[in-house]
Amino acid sequence: MRLRHIEVFHSVYTTGSITGAAKLLFVSQPSVSKVLAHAEMQLGFQLFHRNKGQLIPTPEADMLFTEVDKTYRQLRSIRKMSENIKRNDFGQINLAFTPALGFDVVPKALAKFRQEHPNIRFDLETTHNDQALQALTEHRCDLALLYSSPPMPGVTKIECGEGEIVILYPKAQFPDEPKVLSPEQLGKTELIGIWDSGPLGELAYDRLTNDGVQVESNLQVTSYYVAARMVAQGLGCCTIDKFTALGNLSDKVGIASFAPPLTFKINGLYLDNRPLSKVSEAFLKYLKTEISQ
Repeated sequence: MRLRHIEVFHSVYTTGSITGAAKLLFVSQPSVSKVLAHAEMQLGFQLFHRNKGQLIPTPEADMLFTEVDKTYRQLRSIRKMSENIKRNDFGQINLAFTPALGFDVVPKALAKFRQEHPNIRFDLETTHNDQALQALTEHRCDLALLYSSPPMPGVTKIECGEGEIVILYPKAQFPDEPKVLSPEQLGKTELIGIWDSGPLGELAYDRLTNDGVQVESNLQVTSYYVAARMVAQGLGCCTIDKFTALGNLSDKVGIASFAPPLTFKINGLYLDNRPLSKVSEAFLKYLKTEISQ
């Protein structure tokens, strides 16, 4: 039996008539009669006895219905799943992102997205620029969200927004809590060195040296989170992305910008041969909104 045969047979069997099956399937009565006749011809036996407008199942139809009903339920499940996928109500998002976006951006986007799409499954992991390509090629993630990512072979890049490198400082050192720090002010402070942390470290290093700031430091770290905690202990200032800075605010630290502001791009990456799913594209819009705020 073909799928259309199964659908018509199931409808006629459950409604007891051609008219009822036609209404259930939203088709004409002649169409139902034609498909049913074709099914009986292919099967080689009669499925229904005609009696005063009613269709009485034959013993053969009764035996067949048990298996047909199982198939029909599976078809209905497939149809429902297809509709859910179309509405972005079903699926899985495997997302990798730079740790700094885990403080607020990703959790806030996730919370808002799940209000509209509560059945989407998420698999989240943090990654760094040098690990992103491996995560993508190993299919551990479908989308990677990174800062100032370098070009990668076989990878498509989507610009998702812009971030800012700021200066996190101890309020005890700057009690007037400035919103901007000049090169002269930075030159008089202890700078926590984080220049080897990746593209943002290099970007901040170049800016400081171009501004004539002494960048030698007795405190060298590779983690922005650790650098932020050291600032909270009054050990010095550090250049850091604003997302991490905001995630580590306390009554002991303040945030200042460079003048003019030092910005960088935030990119979404996915493999050329694995385009983003509809549900991933939908979630990406929420991420872009949170980044822009």
